[in-house]
Amino acid sequence: MTKENTTHRKGLGRRRFLQLAGAGALAAPFAGSFPAPAIAQEVTVRWWYHFDNPQHSPAELVAKFEKENPGIKIVAESIPWGGGNDYYTRLFAALVAGNAPDCAMVKLNNQARLVEMGALEPLDDMLKGWEARSDIAEDIWQLNRASDGKQYYLPLQYVVLYLYYRQDLFDQAGIAPPRSFDDFLKAAKALTKDGVYGFGMRGGAGGHDHWGPFVLGGGATFEKGGMVSEKALAANRWFVELGTKEKVFPPSAPTDGFRQIIDGFKAGRTAMTIHHVGSSNEMVEALGDKVSAVPVPRAPDGRGWTSFGDESNAIFSASPNKEAAFRWISFLSTAENNVAFNGFTGQLTVTTSGMADWKLHPKRFVTASEQSLAIAGVLPDSPKTADFVRTVWPTNMQRALLGQISPDEMMHAFEKHFHG
Repeated sequence: MTKENTTHRKGLGRRRFLQLAGAGALAAPFAGSFPAPAIAQEVTVRWWYHFDNPQHSPAELVAKFEKENPGIKIVAESIPWGGGNDYYTRLFAALVAGNAPDCAMVKLNNQARLVEMGALEPLDDMLKGWEARSDIAEDIWQLNRASDGKQYYLPLQYVVLYLYYRQDLFDQAGIAPPRSFDDFLKAAKALTKDGVYGFGMRGGAGGHDHWGPFVLGGGATFEKGGMVSEKALAANRWFVELGTKEKVFPPSAPTDGFRQIIDGFKAGRTAMTIHHVGSSNEMVEALGDKVSAVPVPRAPDGRGWTSFGDESNAIFSASPNKEAAFRWISFLSTAENNVAFNGFTGQLTVTTSGMADWKLHPKRFVTASEQSLAIAGVLPDSPKTADFVRTVWPTNMQRALLGQISPDEMMHAFEKHFHG
């Protein structure tokens, strides 16, 4: 880190932090690169995590780590996810109050904001001495690298979103799984009947993952002017009209979240939805061979887009226990520990060694994930992305589906959010 950058981060004042975080300021200034102190007896590391299934617990991994690292106690705190809103509201509030954990699970769409706040500790120096670094594919490291070139995130798990479809309903209708937008529309219309809807649309928090394949895949971009080009506006009109005109979304779509789309699909109320391998075991438990998956449909020009779903761990700059925190988060991303961790989360291991003998998900869903990597992407590394995901997208999507604003007004709101 240069002297200029260090001075800038240390000088990040209370007013600027208030603007970035929403209220208040960190109790401690950005600490810069730390000198890796020796770990004293009974160091306590607070770690925040979230699992979709609240019955799952990392207790066995914590016990294994503490046995291998005497003198370090891990306090693992389960924080409700709430579509991301609950988790990040509490995380930012804790950072503001100076009561943040030492480390926590984090996603890429919040990295730029956290970096700009000076809330994250760069991991580059620590990673140089971590022998297991090479077991994580370089493309995953690249996706997680911040725009300033530093590595603040230690990859933990990943997924790629694909299209779930009810094999039984498709077979009954004599329809093949869709590969193009046109295929998708035809299938959704044919399957919308007798109380079944063609597509289980997630209009609540997290639903940008349903919108992205059709609108970003259809030509919209986050570059200046990219949300209001003719191609982008046309793609969004087509997508919104799947609900307002074609009526292939359930009436509950404007507010449906993760649980609603999954339960509706399992119950046969919808014939298709979009999620990832993390829900595949639940799907198979309920439906057996009646469920399968393919990559999301592609646009007429052959282009496509789907979300690379990430989860990493980060260390906060205000932590007094950075070396101990790194030992913990690196433990979670190492070989069999990472495989065990993803047994709780239902996502894919970031380790090459772990994927060599992967048994946690049926092969057809792992294959759909791997085939989707060719069109996988991430949302912009911008401080504005977090608010886009949490509030701007769901609010405007809901209003558009309810007819309160037009699809074009929705896209102009997105353009304004990112570019003024």
